[in-house]
Amino acid sequence: MNIQTETPAVDLAALKARQQATWSSGDYAIVGTTLQIVGEMLCEAVDLRSTQRVLDVAAGNGNATLAAARRFADVVSIDYVGALLERGRERAAAERLPVTFQEADAEKLPFTDASFDVVLSTFGVMFVADHQQAANELRRVCRIGGKIGLACWTPEGFIGQLFKTIGKYVPPAPGVKSPALWGTEAHLETMFGSKAAIDAKRRHFTFRYRSREHFLDIFRTYYGPVLKAFGAIDAGKQQSLAADMFGLMDQFNTAKDGTLVIPGEYLETVITRRG
Repeated sequence: MNIQTETPAVDLAALKARQQATWSSGDYAIVGTTLQIVGEMLCEAVDLRSTQRVLDVAAGNGNATLAAARRFADVVSIDYVGALLERGRERAAAERLPVTFQEADAEKLPFTDASFDVVLSTFGVMFVADHQQAANELRRVCRIGGKIGLACWTPEGFIGQLFKTIGKYVPPAPGVKSPALWGTEAHLETMFGSKAAIDAKRRHFTFRYRSREHFLDIFRTYYGPVLKAFGAIDAGKQQSLAADMFGLMDQFNTAKDGTLVIPGEYLETVITRRG
């Protein structure tokens, strides 16, 4: 007799609450500021113009926000973690850049249809609970002919593999979609393809740290997903997770001088809205 099993329904509200708690822990801005070059490159990829209205979704501490504002665009920066928005405000103020900061959820954007020329997200929207709902919202607020620019870690790259390693110790709930799917063309085609032109390129951001130990210390202290993972397991498993992370770093590290230099692959995608 064949027994069919169904994937349990995911409690998206509970998942969102856990995710928000994760990104509110630690201090992502410590890691986030090192990724600034990705925001700059993404603004170039969408061929940003000074006359455009731009929305940075799940903006974190504002890397794409600042990059767009430096190009004299009219920028709105949103995130559902208020503390991260405050870091973005501080950075914008230091550079005297006019930016509108607003606490908001990527899955329920508080803006009218077609109200932005460009919508950006760097390593942000990929961590939403409901992938398709977020994709629908990005498309909805982007005008026809406008562009959605995304930078998302790939499953095969260093950060994608880091999340896979963490998942061995703190498994995701059944039915939860991996954030790294946003770093695959197939998933983006499924979410956007019928009403968009998609141009995706694989890029690398290079992580540069003093050593393996330095990377682990920074990520364990400040990067919410790693901090929460270590906090959820006992001391013995913490040692095993640290050892597995060191092994992963050794696999990707290109430096031969004792420092850490890891090319982290991500997918840079420009989606042009057709309808």
